[in-house]
Amino acid sequence: MFEIKGIKKNYGRNQVLNGIDLEVNAGEIIGILGANGSGKSTLLSILAGLQQPQGGFFNMDGKDLLRDSKLRNKVMAYVPQENPLIEELNAWDNLRMWYSRADIEKELKNGVLKLLGIDEFLKVPVSKMSGGMKKRLTIGCAMNSNPKLMLLDEPTAALDMVCRNEIYDYFESYRSSGGSMIISTHELQEIELCDRCFILKDGVLHPYTYDGDLPHLIGRL
Repeated sequence: MFEIKGIKKNYGRNQVLNGIDLEVNAGEIIGILGANGSGKSTLLSILAGLQQPQGGFFNMDGKDLLRDSKLRNKVMAYVPQENPLIEELNAWDNLRMWYSRADIEKELKNGVLKLLGIDEFLKVPVSKMSGGMKKRLTIGCAMNSNPKLMLLDEPTAALDMVCRNEIYDYFESYRSSGGSMIISTHELQEIELCDRCFILKDGVLHPYTYDGDLPHLIGRL
């Protein structure tokens, strides 16, 4: 189990996160909803170790992931909104920055890279890839350590329906294997994938159950 407790973050006098508390169980998908600027990306970047909070902790089985970067990188994967890939390189060469050759071949044959369909565009330069290809490759690179928790910041924003469904199929496979996910999202399909959802507003997480009433959800953000 992952435990997030009392995470605080401010930029000057602007309090973005005001004591974030959350527990994530094995095989659970958590959705974080909220208006633009509510702090969703800030929270994920703190959990990923890219920003320092002003307070709080992030534990796995009693071990502090905010302090232990080696353990954090082993048990957790982070997929940001922006494209982190090297544009001049093809899919294979980007993967080689994260995997050994043997591991790539293994995962392409019967593993995460096969599930994501990356075998279909190994030689395509990132600069010539579609948005869906880039996102699938980014997820593939992030999964190199076989993590227990994935942090995903709006993972299917601006993607077409076919690509979204391919990524959602992978999410279901990952969850069924015991993996956990925290997803920042605005997409209704992703909300419906989640076991639990929270709205991040005024720096605090508020539990929310989506019942198909979109106007009600919009009014809560």
